[in-house]
Amino acid sequence: MAIFPRFSVRAISLTVAILSAGFSLSAQASMGNIGTTYGVMAVDVATAQSLSMFNDQVSATYYNPAYLTKDPKGELTVGLLHAEQELRAESPQRNSDILADSPSQHVLIGMKTNLTSMTRSDHPIYLGFIAGVEKYGKELLAFSSNTSESGQFLEYGKEPLFLNIGAATTIWRGIDAGISARITLEAKADLDAISNLAGETQRERLSVNAEPSVKSIVSTSINWGKTFCPENGCWLSGWETALAYRAKSASSTSVDANIIVSQTIPDPGLALAVTTIDSFQPETWVIGTQYQGDGWRIGGSIEQQNWSELEDEFAGDTIKDQASLSPAARMQFDDILVPRIGGEYRLNDNFMFLTGVAYRESPLKTTRNREVNYLDTDKISIGLGLSATYNRTRFLAYPVRVDLGYQYQMLQKRDFTIVDFNGNEEDVTADGDIHVFSGSVTLKF
Repeated sequence: MAIFPRFSVRAISLTVAILSAGFSLSAQASMGNIGTTYGVMAVDVATAQSLSMFNDQVSATYYNPAYLTKDPKGELTVGLLHAEQELRAESPQRNSDILADSPSQHVLIGMKTNLTSMTRSDHPIYLGFIAGVEKYGKELLAFSSNTSESGQFLEYGKEPLFLNIGAATTIWRGIDAGISARITLEAKADLDAISNLAGETQRERLSVNAEPSVKSIVSTSINWGKTFCPENGCWLSGWETALAYRAKSASSTSVDANIIVSQTIPDPGLALAVTTIDSFQPETWVIGTQYQGDGWRIGGSIEQQNWSELEDEFAGDTIKDQASLSPAARMQFDDILVPRIGGEYRLNDNFMFLTGVAYRESPLKTTRNREVNYLDTDKISIGLGLSATYNRTRFLAYPVRVDLGYQYQMLQKRDFTIVDFNGNEEDVTADGDIHVFSGSVTLKF
C-alpha cells in the first residue's frame, strides 16, 4: 500500500490532517448543528425556533423534552432540510467575494410513543427519538477542522450526525418534566507504518474507533391554567412557560501516527499527534413562554449560550493551536443572549400559518485570529411556514400532517483582519445570505 506518493514531513502532516478532518473531505468548518443553526423540523424553521419550546413534535427531544407529553398519540415523522448558503468576505484584493456556497442537506426521521402499555403502571411515560443525516442520508459524519489563509465561517457548511433520544412524564397537573440525551461521536485513529523514500509502505497498521459521547438536556414546562384553575379557568388559562438546559457538546477526532522511513527516520520513527473538535454546542439555558387563544398563539424565548467555554476547548486543539499563543492573541468568545418571538394562526380546520423572528449577536469577540481566520457576524433570522392536516385518509386511522417552512438569515456586515501563514494581512468585510427550506410529513398512531 502506498500512502505517500512522495515522502516528506509535509506529506505526513497532510496525511494526518486528512485523517483528522476525517470522514468527509468536502465538509467546511462548522461549530453549529441543525438544531441551533437552522431548526430541526419545518415548524422550528418557520418560527425561527421561537415556538420550538412548545412544539409537541419529535423535535421536542432537543428543545424541550418535557413537551413530549402534550400529544398522547404516537407519531412517525419524516422530513427534509435544505440550506442554501452564500458566505462572503469582501476586499479590494479579491477576485471573488464568495467564500463558501456549499449547501447543507439533511434527511430527518423521528418517532415518539407512549410506553404505558409496556408497564404495569397507568402513569404515562413518553419516549421520543430523532436523527438527522447530511447529504440526504448519504453522509453520516460530515467533519472538518482546518486552518485557512482566506478565512472560514464559524458556523454553516455541512453538519454532523444529529441524534437525540428523550423521555418525559407528567409530574402534577399541568407540570411536565423531561430529559434527553444529545449523542455526538469521539473518533480516534492510530496509524503505524514503515516507508521507503519512494513512499511505498509495509507493515502498516491503521485502526479507527468512534465512541459515543452523551450529553444531557433537561426541561420542565408548566401550563398555568391547568395547574391553578383546571376546572373553571382563570386569567392564567392559556399561559405556558418552559425552562430547558442543554449541556455543552462537541464532535472530536484524535489521530496518532508513527512513521519509520528507511535510511531517513529510524526506529522509533516520527510521531505525529492531532486532536481537534468540530460542531461545538455551547452550554445553553432557555426560558420560553406562550399564550394560546382561540385558533392562535404567540410566544417567544430567550437563550443564554455560554460560548466562552470554547476558549478552553480550543486550548487543547492542535489544529487551532491556541495553547502556543499568548492569552492576548488567542481567540476569545462572549456569552450571548438570543431573543426569539413568533406566532401561529389557524386559518381553518386544515391549515395553520406560522412565522417568527430571531436575533443572534456573534459570540466571536476577536476580529483577528492568525492562520485560523474565523469569521462570524450578527444575524437576523425570519421564518414563514404552513401546516396542513389531511383528514380524509382512506387507510389510516388518524389524520396526516404536512409542514412546510422557509427561513431567511441575513448575516450583517462585520470587518475582520485576515492573516495568512506568512504573516501578511488583509482587511475583509464578512457577510452572507442563508435560505433554508424544510418539509415534513407526520403520521399518527
